[in-house]
Amino acid sequence: TQNQAFSAVLFLYNKVLEKPLDSIANVTRAKTSRHIPVVFARDEVRAIFRNLKQPYALMAGLLYGGGLRVMEMLRLRLKDIDFERQQLIVRAGKGGKDRVTLFPENLHEAARLAIARVEALHRRDLSEGYGEVHMPYALARKYPSEARSLHWQFLFAAGKRAIDPVTKKGMRHHIYETSIQRAIKEAMYAAGIRKKASCHTFRHSFATHLL
Repeated sequence: TQNQAFSAVLFLYNKVLEKPLDSIANVTRAKTSRHIPVVFARDEVRAIFRNLKQPYALMAGLLYGGGLRVMEMLRLRLKDIDFERQQLIVRAGKGGKDRVTLFPENLHEAARLAIARVEALHRRDLSEGYGEVHMPYALARKYPSEARSLHWQFLFAAGKRAIDPVTKKGMRHHIYETSIQRAIKEAMYAAGIRKKASCHTFRHSFATHLL
């Protein structure tokens, strides 16, 4: 950012070159944005859910109930879901860090149905000579056979297989981000909500409603 670059220049002259730039030390710096995030009211959340069908209702439920980002939700694997502890494991989230978040009990039934769908798709893929899924590169090299295991499959698996650009193999990726974004916009419109909101608004609402 502008402020980081400005601070780096000051550090270079003041500490490294030992030539203080007193003449620019008081230059006005860029102001930090104080944008207030849009948040859904609880009634608005309920109205949106009433206008969502599966699997989008479950997707939105995880965004709101677990405070997930869109891609974190779409990249969930079957092994990341813990019904007993009511937890989700988010792998390589923002900053490349793993974390554990909430998995509300009222989403369990829909999640079990989603898993049953993935199991059926995976059985069909295996019977047709496919069944692989994209794996993190280090794991793909170390455990190549794991790409065909059920627990590595995406919770929100796409309806069709696609050619992986790296391996050139037919794989089943997760549903596209645009599909849930479109579903949320349509549900908001049907519910009469005209806020400038998006999928990420559920994450902001999750944090606000926990207070």
